[in-house]
Amino acid sequence: MKIKKILVSQPQPTTEKSPYFDISEKYNVKIDFRQFIKVEPIFAKEFRTQRISILDHTAIIFNARHGIDHFFRLCEEMRITIPETMKYFCVTESVAVYLQRYIHFRKRKVFYGATGKLAELITIMNKHTEEKYLLITSDVQNEETLALFENAKIELNKAVMYKTVSNDFRPDEAFDYDMLLFFSPIGIASLLKNFPNFVQGDIQIGCFGATTAQALRDAGLRLDIEVPLLGVPSMTMALENYLKESNKKIRK
Repeated sequence: MKIKKILVSQPQPTTEKSPYFDISEKYNVKIDFRQFIKVEPIFAKEFRTQRISILDHTAIIFNARHGIDHFFRLCEEMRITIPETMKYFCVTESVAVYLQRYIHFRKRKVFYGATGKLAELITIMNKHTEEKYLLITSDVQNEETLALFENAKIELNKAVMYKTVSNDFRPDEAFDYDMLLFFSPIGIASLLKNFPNFVQGDIQIGCFGATTAQALRDAGLRLDIEVPLLGVPSMTMALENYLKESNKKIRK
Protein backbone atom coordinates (compact mmCIF):
# COMPACT_ATOMS: atom_id res chain seq x y z
CA MET A 1 0.00 0.00 0.00
CA LYS A 2 1.37 3.41 -0.98
CA ILE A 3 1.30 6.02 1.77
CA LYS A 4 -0.20 9.25 0.41
CA LYS A 5 -1.53 11.10 3.45
CA ILE A 6 -0.08 11.19 6.98
CA LEU A 7 -1.44 12.69 10.19
CA VAL A 8 1.16 13.82 12.76
CA SER A 9 -0.52 14.37 16.12
CA GLN A 10 1.64 17.37 17.02
CA PRO A 11 1.49 21.12 16.37
CA GLN A 12 2.73 22.22 12.96
CA PRO A 13 6.45 23.10 13.08
CA THR A 14 7.13 26.81 13.36
CA THR A 15 10.16 26.61 11.08
CA GLU A 16 10.39 25.54 7.44
CA LYS A 17 13.52 23.55 8.32
CA SER A 18 11.49 20.76 9.88
CA PRO A 19 12.42 17.30 8.50
CA TYR A 20 8.71 16.62 8.03
CA PHE A 21 8.57 19.14 5.18
CA ASP A 22 11.62 17.57 3.53
CA ILE A 23 10.00 14.13 3.78
CA SER A 24 6.75 15.44 2.33
CA GLU A 25 8.53 16.82 -0.73
CA LYS A 26 10.96 13.94 -1.19
CA TYR A 27 8.35 11.17 -1.04
CA ASN A 28 5.40 13.12 -2.44
CA VAL A 29 3.19 12.59 0.62
CA LYS A 30 0.79 15.03 2.24
CA ILE A 31 1.53 15.56 5.94
CA ASP A 32 -1.09 17.20 8.16
CA PHE A 33 -0.40 18.34 11.71
CA ARG A 34 -3.35 18.00 14.02
CA GLN A 35 -3.14 17.55 17.79
CA PHE A 36 -5.33 14.87 19.33
CA ILE A 37 -4.88 16.55 22.71
CA LYS A 38 -5.02 20.12 23.96
CA VAL A 39 -3.95 21.90 27.12
CA GLU A 40 -6.36 23.66 29.45
CA PRO A 41 -5.43 25.77 32.48
CA ILE A 42 -5.78 24.90 36.13
CA PHE A 43 -6.72 27.98 38.14
CA ALA A 44 -5.61 29.10 41.59
CA LYS A 45 -8.56 27.66 43.54
CA GLU A 46 -7.97 24.17 42.17
CA PHE A 47 -4.19 24.46 42.40
CA ARG A 48 -4.33 25.31 46.11
CA THR A 49 -5.94 21.92 46.84
CA GLN A 50 -2.56 20.36 46.02
CA ARG A 51 -1.05 22.16 49.04
CA ILE A 52 2.09 23.03 47.11
CA SER A 53 4.04 26.12 48.21
CA ILE A 54 5.99 27.36 45.19
CA LEU A 55 8.28 29.54 47.29
CA ASP A 56 9.35 26.54 49.38
CA HIS A 57 11.36 25.49 46.34
CA THR A 58 14.62 26.83 44.95
CA ALA A 59 14.52 25.28 41.48
CA ILE A 60 11.79 24.73 38.88
CA ILE A 61 11.86 21.91 36.30
CA PHE A 62 10.20 22.55 32.93
CA ASN A 63 9.76 19.86 30.26
CA ALA A 64 7.55 21.92 27.93
CA ARG A 65 6.98 25.53 26.95
CA HIS A 66 3.31 25.51 27.94
CA GLY A 67 4.48 24.50 31.42
CA ILE A 68 6.34 27.81 31.56
CA ASP A 69 3.23 29.73 30.48
CA HIS A 70 1.02 28.11 33.11
CA PHE A 71 3.62 28.46 35.88
CA PHE A 72 3.93 32.21 35.47
CA ARG A 73 0.19 32.59 34.85
CA LEU A 74 -0.59 30.91 38.16
CA CYS A 75 2.09 32.89 39.99
CA GLU A 76 0.51 36.09 38.72
CA GLU A 77 -2.99 34.92 39.62
CA MET A 78 -1.86 34.05 43.16
CA ARG A 79 0.29 37.21 43.39
CA ILE A 80 3.46 35.25 43.98
CA THR A 81 6.70 37.09 43.25
CA ILE A 82 9.41 34.69 42.12
CA PRO A 83 12.78 35.61 43.66
CA GLU A 84 15.79 36.42 41.48
CA THR A 85 17.60 33.50 43.11
CA MET A 86 15.21 30.91 41.63
CA LYS A 87 16.91 28.43 39.31
CA TYR A 88 15.33 26.81 36.26
CA PHE A 89 16.15 23.39 34.78
CA CYS A 90 14.80 22.83 31.25
CA VAL A 91 14.73 19.64 29.22
CA THR A 92 15.82 21.37 25.97
CA GLU A 93 17.51 24.57 24.92
CA SER A 94 14.35 25.75 23.13
CA VAL A 95 12.37 25.43 26.37
CA ALA A 96 15.12 27.32 28.21
CA VAL A 97 15.16 30.13 25.65
CA TYR A 98 11.37 30.42 25.93
CA LEU A 99 11.90 31.52 29.55
CA GLN A 100 13.06 34.87 28.19
CA ARG A 101 9.39 35.80 27.84
CA TYR A 102 9.20 35.92 31.63
CA ILE A 103 12.67 36.37 33.14
CA HIS A 104 16.04 37.90 32.38
CA PHE A 105 17.98 35.01 30.87
CA ARG A 106 21.14 34.30 32.85
CA LYS A 107 23.20 31.17 32.48
CA ARG A 108 23.92 31.04 36.20
CA LYS A 109 20.28 30.24 36.91
CA VAL A 110 19.02 28.54 33.73
CA PHE A 111 20.27 25.03 32.96
CA TYR A 112 19.67 22.62 30.08
CA GLY A 113 21.40 19.75 28.34
CA ALA A 114 23.06 20.02 24.94
CA THR A 115 21.31 16.97 23.45
CA GLY A 116 17.76 17.60 24.67
CA LYS A 117 17.67 14.25 26.47
CA LEU A 118 16.27 14.14 29.99
CA ALA A 119 19.12 11.89 31.16
CA GLU A 120 21.59 14.67 30.42
CA LEU A 121 19.53 17.20 32.36
CA ILE A 122 19.40 14.80 35.30
CA THR A 123 23.21 14.59 35.24
CA ILE A 124 23.31 18.39 35.55
CA MET A 125 20.72 18.34 38.35
CA ASN A 126 22.81 15.82 40.29
CA LYS A 127 25.47 18.52 40.57
CA HIS A 128 22.93 20.70 42.39
CA THR A 129 21.84 18.36 45.16
CA GLU A 130 21.14 21.21 47.57
CA GLU A 131 18.20 22.48 45.48
CA LYS A 132 14.57 21.88 46.37
CA TYR A 133 13.03 20.91 43.02
CA LEU A 134 9.50 21.50 41.77
CA LEU A 135 8.41 19.74 38.56
CA ILE A 136 5.73 21.56 36.56
CA THR A 137 3.46 19.00 34.93
CA SER A 138 0.00 18.26 33.61
CA ASP A 139 -2.64 16.03 35.20
CA VAL A 140 -1.54 13.31 32.75
CA GLN A 141 1.99 12.55 33.83
CA ASN A 142 4.70 10.78 31.87
CA GLU A 143 5.60 7.69 33.89
CA GLU A 144 8.86 7.25 31.98
CA THR A 145 9.96 10.76 32.97
CA LEU A 146 9.04 10.25 36.62
CA ALA A 147 10.88 6.91 36.65
CA LEU A 148 14.08 8.56 35.40
CA PHE A 149 13.99 11.08 38.24
CA GLU A 150 13.23 8.34 40.75
CA ASN A 151 16.03 6.06 39.50
CA ALA A 152 18.47 8.98 39.72
CA LYS A 153 17.32 9.52 43.33
CA ILE A 154 16.38 13.13 42.65
CA GLU A 155 13.87 14.33 45.22
CA LEU A 156 11.19 16.62 43.84
CA ASN A 157 7.63 17.72 44.27
CA LYS A 158 5.12 17.73 41.42
CA ALA A 159 2.88 20.69 40.70
CA VAL A 160 -0.03 20.02 38.34
CA MET A 161 -0.65 23.37 36.63
CA TYR A 162 -2.56 22.40 33.49
CA LYS A 163 -4.78 19.66 32.13
CA THR A 164 -4.28 17.55 29.04
CA VAL A 165 -7.60 16.72 27.41
CA SER A 166 -8.88 15.26 24.17
CA ASN A 167 -9.00 17.67 21.22
CA ASP A 168 -12.23 16.53 19.60
CA PHE A 169 -12.69 16.36 15.84
CA ARG A 170 -15.53 18.31 14.26
CA PRO A 171 -18.23 16.29 12.44
CA ASP A 172 -17.17 17.88 9.14
CA GLU A 173 -13.46 17.28 9.71
CA ALA A 174 -11.95 14.77 7.28
CA PHE A 175 -10.21 11.71 8.65
CA ASP A 176 -8.86 9.90 5.60
CA TYR A 177 -5.25 9.10 6.44
CA ASP A 178 -2.99 6.23 5.43
CA MET A 179 -0.76 6.73 8.48
CA LEU A 180 -1.16 8.12 12.01
CA LEU A 181 1.76 9.15 14.24
CA PHE A 182 1.28 9.41 18.02
CA PHE A 183 3.49 10.75 20.81
CA SER A 184 1.55 10.10 24.03
CA PRO A 185 -0.88 7.55 25.49
CA ILE A 186 -3.58 10.21 25.78
CA GLY A 187 -3.32 10.67 22.01
CA ILE A 188 -4.36 7.04 21.61
CA ALA A 189 -7.21 7.56 24.08
CA SER A 190 -8.33 10.62 22.10
CA LEU A 191 -8.35 8.61 18.86
CA LEU A 192 -10.71 6.07 20.39
CA LYS A 193 -12.86 8.79 21.99
CA ASN A 194 -13.26 10.59 18.67
CA PHE A 195 -13.72 7.40 16.67
CA PRO A 196 -15.15 4.68 18.99
CA ASN A 197 -15.72 2.37 16.01
CA PHE A 198 -12.23 2.90 14.60
CA VAL A 199 -11.00 0.00 12.48
CA GLN A 200 -7.31 0.13 11.64
CA GLY A 201 -7.30 -2.02 8.53
CA ASP A 202 -4.47 -0.85 6.26
CA ILE A 203 -3.83 2.34 8.24
CA GLN A 204 -0.24 2.37 9.48
CA ILE A 205 0.35 3.63 13.02
CA GLY A 206 3.59 4.86 14.54
CA CYS A 207 4.27 5.60 18.21
CA PHE A 208 7.00 7.48 20.03
CA GLY A 209 7.86 6.13 23.47
CA ALA A 210 7.25 2.82 25.21
CA THR A 211 4.14 3.98 27.09
CA THR A 212 2.52 5.25 23.88
CA ALA A 213 3.29 1.96 22.12
CA GLN A 214 1.83 0.00 25.05
CA ALA A 215 -1.33 2.12 25.03
CA LEU A 216 -1.76 1.29 21.35
CA ARG A 217 -1.33 -2.44 21.99
CA ASP A 218 -3.70 -2.29 24.97
CA ALA A 219 -6.28 -0.78 22.62
CA GLY A 220 -5.96 -3.84 20.40
CA LEU A 221 -4.35 -1.92 17.55
CA ARG A 222 -1.31 -2.80 15.42
CA LEU A 223 1.99 -1.00 15.90
CA ASP A 224 3.77 -0.48 12.57
CA ILE A 225 6.47 2.04 13.54
CA GLU A 226 8.06 2.07 17.00
CA VAL A 227 10.39 4.87 18.10
CA PRO A 228 12.95 5.20 19.55
CA LEU A 229 14.93 2.13 18.57
CA LEU A 230 18.67 1.60 18.39
CA GLY A 231 19.96 3.82 15.61
CA VAL A 232 16.53 5.39 15.06
CA PRO A 233 16.08 8.08 17.75
CA SER A 234 13.43 10.24 16.08
CA MET A 235 10.02 9.84 14.49
CA THR A 236 11.13 11.68 11.35
CA MET A 237 14.03 9.26 10.85
CA ALA A 238 11.73 6.28 11.37
CA LEU A 239 9.16 7.74 8.99
CA GLU A 240 11.72 8.31 6.24
CA ASN A 241 13.07 4.77 6.66
CA TYR A 242 9.54 3.37 6.43
CA LEU A 243 8.66 5.33 3.29
CA LYS A 244 11.96 4.40 1.65
CA GLU A 245 11.37 0.66 2.25
CA SER A 246 7.70 0.94 1.29
CA ASN A 247 8.58 2.53 -2.04
CA LYS A 248 11.11 -0.23 -2.77
CA LYS A 249 8.44 -2.89 -2.26
CA ILE A 250 5.99 -1.07 -4.54
CA ARG A 251 8.58 -0.83 -7.34
CA LYS A 252 9.17 -4.59 -7.13
